[in-house]
Amino acid sequence: MPPRKSKKTSDTINSRLALVIKSGKVTLGFKSTLKSLRSGKAKLVIIAGNCPPLRKSELEYYAMLAKCPVHHFSGTNIDLGTACGKLFRCGTMVVLDPGDSDILSQET
Repeated sequence: MPPRKSKKTSDTINSRLALVIKSGKVTLGFKSTLKSLRSGKAKLVIIAGNCPPLRKSELEYYAMLAKCPVHHFSGTNIDLGTACGKLFRCGTMVVLDPGDSDILSQET
């Protein structure tokens, strides 16, 4: 039963990510994520499961300072890039504007 629930959870986060990509505004990548966190524009930070620990802790620290929630994506950076509809890897991403998605209300 639990594997099915986790599959459903990953499906819902993937569908929400697709809706955010389509209707909202996101930024992909470590440097641009840090820039948006420092400027205070970030609404949600999503970190891939295989992100290096030093980068992960740095992002969590900046997110804590910016009072921004952090979601740890269960898949790898390849899975996160695929969920975003991109053909490349994506280790970190930040949601600037959720658009029509309810991703912010579910993650808090």
